[in-house]
Amino acid sequence: MKRIAILGSTGSIGTQALEVIAANPESFELEVITANNNAELLIAQALAYKPNVVVIANENLYDKVRDALQHEPVKVYAGANALNAVVEMGTVDMVLTAMVGYAGLLPTIRAIEAGKQIALANKETLVVAGQLVTALAKKKGVNIYPVDSEHSAIFQCLAGEFHNPIEKIILTASGGPFRGKDADFLRTVTKAQALKHPNWEMGAKITIDSASLMNKGLEVIEAKWLFGLKNDQIEVIVHPQSIIHSLVQFEDGSIKAQLGLPDMKLPIQYALGYPQRLKSDFPRFSFLDYPQLTFEQPDLSTFRNLQLAFNAMERGGNMPCILNAANEVAVSAFLREEVGFLEMSDIIESCMAKVPYIANPSYEDYVQTDREARERSAELVHK
Repeated sequence: MKRIAILGSTGSIGTQALEVIAANPESFELEVITANNNAELLIAQALAYKPNVVVIANENLYDKVRDALQHEPVKVYAGANALNAVVEMGTVDMVLTAMVGYAGLLPTIRAIEAGKQIALANKETLVVAGQLVTALAKKKGVNIYPVDSEHSAIFQCLAGEFHNPIEKIILTASGGPFRGKDADFLRTVTKAQALKHPNWEMGAKITIDSASLMNKGLEVIEAKWLFGLKNDQIEVIVHPQSIIHSLVQFEDGSIKAQLGLPDMKLPIQYALGYPQRLKSDFPRFSFLDYPQLTFEQPDLSTFRNLQLAFNAMERGGNMPCILNAANEVAVSAFLREEVGFLEMSDIIESCMAKVPYIANPSYEDYVQTDREARERSAELVHK
């Protein structure tokens, strides 16, 4: 029986994780759920799933959550400090970090310092501070189990192969809703168009990242740290059907792939249940339903974000942190319809050129870099 804390239970990953936990009561116990601002859903989840602890990060919403749960055997806390503290609780065995963006970094670090196993859905943690986080996990003897479907696929392909060196990994990308479109088309796309992903149901931020291919860029950097890879060992291929979730090529030339329907519950369950494969009633894939699986090269000149991510990984240091912060600001501005789709790349590229570079950053350097990159990005948005 694993006792689970879900950071970000009201998001897409968090809500599906709750379903996985509820479907496997003999394997999991829900200990903690948290949310940033979505008090209504957090209250509903607490009433439905009966965790021991609830945290609302926005302290202004504490009274609302506390009052709604006052007759339930649930402890209610609020604020960033509470968020960081609950991951250290002795009653938590594994922390699923499903928060969006940079905000997931510090709670993940605190959970690792407390020796908790990590199910990682917050890719930004490794994008921003991969070297620091992986070194800390190694020091503390903590395993980081990937939840992203692509990294889960690689992890599954490596089962039984950990002693065999990887030649390269191939991350698959759907190509998003604008696959094959040119810059003239992208210049005028709307928020509504960008939020219509062809294969996956996700939150707004990650859906826009998928449309711009930044999500794949962030996954490239995450993969480097998760699997201890060199920069030239990571490739991206566009696979519109999203059936092959990623592949590993070994030194003998053999390639292993993990396949399945686009459903995040499977990688969530694999991460939470590892090393067991728990029985599920998820829909099954049939080759007869997909007689053609196709592949193509990503268009790095049109979808510049993916190239910018490769550039940031190549430079190293705090450059991926700059990339991530600028992207979060740019995506937020696009969702507010303050900048165009292609302008997001302009903002990110400008920040990467102008925010000071640090080759070997400390945690404090990452915090300062994130702040500076956000300020610079905000200036560019309102230019």
